[in-house]
Amino acid sequence: MESTQRTSVRNHFVLVHGLCHGAWCWYKVVAALEAAGHRVTAVDLAASGMHSARVDEVNSFEEYSRPLLDAVATAPEGDGERLILVGHSHGGLSLALALERFPGKVAAAVFAAAAMPCVGKHMGVTTEEFMRRTSSQGLLMDCEMLPINNNQGAGVAIKMGPDFLAHKYYQQSPPKDLALAKMLVRPGNQFLDDPVMKDACLLTADKYGSVKKVYVVAKADGSSTEEMQRWMVTLSPGTEVEEIAGADHAIMSSKHKELCDVLIKIVDNLNI
Repeated sequence: MESTQRTSVRNHFVLVHGLCHGAWCWYKVVAALEAAGHRVTAVDLAASGMHSARVDEVNSFEEYSRPLLDAVATAPEGDGERLILVGHSHGGLSLALALERFPGKVAAAVFAAAAMPCVGKHMGVTTEEFMRRTSSQGLLMDCEMLPINNNQGAGVAIKMGPDFLAHKYYQQSPPKDLALAKMLVRPGNQFLDDPVMKDACLLTADKYGSVKKVYVVAKADGSSTEEMQRWMVTLSPGTEVEEIAGADHAIMSSKHKELCDVLIKIVDNLNI
């Protein structure tokens, strides 16, 4: 896999994991992109991966997303680096918050089987629709809802069960990646009642809407189905679409080479 860059600009990919996961889930993508000559940063959102906080110690979606917001805020400008944000699953919502805060710093945003909110609706609408569809079909299987308390009051965190991971998340992925996920996933808070999630005016056309967006559809996704993914695309006209056949929800695991090819294609097209 080789990059065909036609300029001296160096691409800096910032990778954002989904709910209950961490930077660890991107290990294949990090290695492949670095081998192709790109700079890569995989972040641990608060109470995720190696981050030291517990899920009940994170009091808001803003606080949860702070590691990403800080990474984008401190990314250098004007030194020949181009920032591309890549979000997976629930991580797409943190991506959206970063795009609204720092639209001028991001060359492109890639939503890989991710929650992609739209201008004019509150961010939580994507999670609410996902939960509506999964609860009516029993797709959450052996996931547990754990009671938690933080500064916003009582709430729940999701703990992904091994059967859910095996049959709805990693069903097309190598067994070693499923085993890794079973060992490393942590309870995650969707922040459904967070004020940021409820604010229909938060995402604006001038900021969030101005950033180039590409949605990567995982066609074998057993969690956020292809239908659900395409529904989100219809809410944001102008979003470019790439498809990866055979990709389960853990697209960075089941089809990491194809995902890297898509990411490099996206940055090469920025040169045209």
